[in-house]
Amino acid sequence: MTPDIDTYRDMVVNFAIVYGMRLLVALVILVIGIWVMKRLNRFIQAVMLRRGVDESLRPFLTSIFSVMLWVLLIVMVISQLGVEMTSFIAILGSAGLAIGLALQGSLSNFAGGVLILTIKPFRVGDYIEAQGQGGTVHIINIFNTVLKTADNKTIYLPNGPLASTVVVNYSVEPTRRVELIFNVSVHNDIGKVRQLIQELISQDERVLPEPEPAIVVTNFAEHAITISTRIWCNRPDYWSLFWDMTERAKATFEQHNIALPVPKREVLSYPESGQQAAALPV
Repeated sequence: MTPDIDTYRDMVVNFAIVYGMRLLVALVILVIGIWVMKRLNRFIQAVMLRRGVDESLRPFLTSIFSVMLWVLLIVMVISQLGVEMTSFIAILGSAGLAIGLALQGSLSNFAGGVLILTIKPFRVGDYIEAQGQGGTVHIINIFNTVLKTADNKTIYLPNGPLASTVVVNYSVEPTRRVELIFNVSVHNDIGKVRQLIQELISQDERVLPEPEPAIVVTNFAEHAITISTRIWCNRPDYWSLFWDMTERAKATFEQHNIALPVPKREVLSYPESGQQAAALPV
């Protein structure tokens, strides 16, 4: 028996009403969602600007936030249309897991870059030592950090290991301590040596009065006395002060006849049998 035309018409009308309303609501959710996403992106950018988030990090964080919002919006729209989302979410999870395993190293470097740019253990222009390398930070990328060495070599450090290793930053504090080690002969007058070093310190304006300079004996050996001189200076003056003080101390010691340690040894000479061995100083 052929179904009545009115029955088909009622089915089509009911289908159109039900799914038409769902489609209309989905479109409304999509439009409102896009509007809200734009506002949220602007708000996130304003917050990052106020918090001083690094310029290299802002586009990446904004992109990640935008992708998350788009995924959430698409799920809401498809769910409103009556599509079962369990399988769709499972597929998304599997795809994300596969991509994460394939890009494990890159994701580790990306996460390290985010941490470095957020926590800021160092900045561009700082001199650092990390992972057995040392140099001035040239660029902080999201995946690696570029160092320039003193002899103009370029070093690329992956951000993943760099974010989890020990980093020595020489450029954080405004002042640094210069330690000079002088070895002199045990026959010298320690008071005179200390006085000469003190005069060198007082003549150099780069030496800071605070903390107070220290001149101490740190070792006493058979032929040498080790005198450590610890002085403070502004960070930019570190190397020039170190080199100048070393050179001037050498000249001053020579001028005042401060002897440097010379190790002495005795060589036993064994002549013909019957004669006593003679000790010859060397």
